[in-house]
Amino acid sequence: MARSRKPSFRAEDMTRWAVKGYLVIFFGYMFLPLIFMFVAAFNEPGIPRAIPFEGLTFHWFERLFDNAQIWAAVVNSLIIGAGVVALSITLGLSGALLLTRLKTRGRTFLYGVLVSPLLTPGIILGISTLVFWNNLGVPGGLLLAILAQATFISAYCMLLFMARLQRFDHALEEAALDLGASHRQVFWKITLPFLRPTIFTAAVLAFLQSFENFNTTVFAIGGETTLTIQLASMARLSLTPEVNALAVIFIVLTVVAAIALEMKRRAERAEEERRIEAAKRADAEMTSGLDRGRDGSPALQPQGQPQPQPAQ
Repeated sequence: MARSRKPSFRAEDMTRWAVKGYLVIFFGYMFLPLIFMFVAAFNEPGIPRAIPFEGLTFHWFERLFDNAQIWAAVVNSLIIGAGVVALSITLGLSGALLLTRLKTRGRTFLYGVLVSPLLTPGIILGISTLVFWNNLGVPGGLLLAILAQATFISAYCMLLFMARLQRFDHALEEAALDLGASHRQVFWKITLPFLRPTIFTAAVLAFLQSFENFNTTVFAIGGETTLTIQLASMARLSLTPEVNALAVIFIVLTVVAAIALEMKRRAERAEEERRIEAAKRADAEMTSGLDRGRDGSPALQPQGQPQPQPAQ
């Protein structure tokens, strides 16, 4: 009678199943709340939750579009975000250019000072901004919220610009200056085009950081409100599926923007590959023409120029 074999568990199999289990738990933890929120936004008015699903409805979207407070808060968030982007990009780029070109011993100290707002709690930034500007006669509001948020968001932008400038060849600027260009022309024609991709990335990061900020904004906003503050106040009372409907709109806009950016990136990559292939073909044709010229055969001549005639 043959003995039954015991199942063997190899370390590779256990690792593989552990990784699969971890991925299932991770993606479930990340996306299940979004799925439930998405379903609740389309559930019947009598059931303000995802389960049980009683029927498809757009009632909560109608309620959302009729809620003037939420849309006023969205407008305020967009205004603050635009102001923070403009101010943070300017301050971050200035700080990055200063630190990358500064060669003194105080560079490390200055770097620590400029990045210190990242280590400061948002509550402290909001209260200190409110107290300082109130003493100067500036009340709480949208302007003060922009100034408070830019104190730490500009540091994120500065770090992004510094990382980009580490790969910049300063010999290009020196060559342009030697050829007679002014410092303004060098900045606009050489430095800024090199930083253009980072400017876009920093602008997106600054806007997202501003749009979701709560701790700093709640102290500096005064009598106004933003979307984050409005949702927090609604959550204290009763969180209706209107918020789910708003989240669905944001998710759709985010997915559409991500797809558009990915298509744009792929188009740019394809265009770059076509330029590289065209340059390779032109180089190959030139090399082939030179080789034929060395062998005694007629070399390639540029179009539009006459062939040389033998001497009589």
